[in-house]
Amino acid sequence: MISLAARDIGHNWAKFVLTGIGLGLLIGVTLTMAGVFRGMVDDAQALLTNSGADLWLVQKDTQGPYAEASSLKDDILRSVVAMPGVAQAANITYFTMQVKVLKTSDARETRSMVVGIEPNALQLPGQPAYLVAGRHLARSHYEAVADVKTGFALGDRIQIRRHVYEVVGLTQRMVSSGGDPMVFIPLKDAQEAQFLKDNDAVVNDRLRTAANPAFNRPSVPGLLEAVQNLQTSSRNVNAVLVRVLPGWHPSLVAEPIQRWKHLTVYTRADMEDILVKKLIATSAKQIGMFLVILAIVSAAIVAFIIYTMTLGKIREIAVLKLIGTTNATIAWMILQQALGLGVIGFVVGKVSATFWAPIFPKFVLLLNQDALLGFVLTMLICALASTLAIRAALRVDPAQAIG
Repeated sequence: MISLAARDIGHNWAKFVLTGIGLGLLIGVTLTMAGVFRGMVDDAQALLTNSGADLWLVQKDTQGPYAEASSLKDDILRSVVAMPGVAQAANITYFTMQVKVLKTSDARETRSMVVGIEPNALQLPGQPAYLVAGRHLARSHYEAVADVKTGFALGDRIQIRRHVYEVVGLTQRMVSSGGDPMVFIPLKDAQEAQFLKDNDAVVNDRLRTAANPAFNRPSVPGLLEAVQNLQTSSRNVNAVLVRVLPGWHPSLVAEPIQRWKHLTVYTRADMEDILVKKLIATSAKQIGMFLVILAIVSAAIVAFIIYTMTLGKIREIAVLKLIGTTNATIAWMILQQALGLGVIGFVVGKVSATFWAPIFPKFVLLLNQDALLGFVLTMLICALASTLAIRAALRVDPAQAIG
């Protein structure tokens, strides 16, 4: 039986191999799509792991700081640190923008998540976990640590809003939930970049404030200056990251903070639920639809090729029946050809996906369990696709061998 299928493939080996390669490219795209989804989930988990936090304190009734906008006053940090079970806490800001490299020969822009952290505070949550080159932030202004995925190099000068920063360190695998690389800058600079307006808007606001009689009272000297100074200073952050003491459960620490500080507090499990089940849920459904379509297309290709190959040897099948070959033997021959086509396609697809996955701009995570599941589904699809050709072969009349 095995030699029967092998001999038949040997007569049409070029067509068989080329079809397997074409099917393999489709399977490679399918494995890559699954890897894109796995990469999105891994990026979300890496974001939470790299933050080093057990709790996320955000604006009340929001799902910030990654899924929604969140704004807190930075002085709330002092009262949070005094809460029971809190080991460390840190203010942090997040915002995504196009970061420009100031080079005469390479004036490119990179989509990045800019993170504001306290310099010289490596023990606090939110800091880059490790560096592959350079050093951490040491000054309160105009220094940056960037992920290597940004393409920045040590000594590069980058522009964030109105200020220029020098890249003093490079880190790795520090990305947002969307896969954008992170750029860390001092917290004060990040507060100004995110929450303050541009110079023209500040001037216009000052004029409007001066024209308002409620803020420009001759009997209250200094009121106008105080209000204008308040408009040009920012004390807001997006979240407070908290690390709990050993032996304390995060939910026990979160409950009194949420009740007495009027904040929304999320644990690690809560943030994973927001990022994976809510933030990337639509993308996951879209990738799932692509996988279903690719599976249908692959099944159609296998069915068409095997059916065409079967129709091309109707007389040979009739001869086999005439000499007493059973229907089971003929069906097994066709099934073997379909499964062989699937094996070739899967090998080509796995090699292709492994080769082009690193080229993708976003992280593609190819897992062995996904490959194993893909192989099983490929064999199942090929087996089901061969039923049409088997049915046609079993209907062949042995008389056609001498007709």
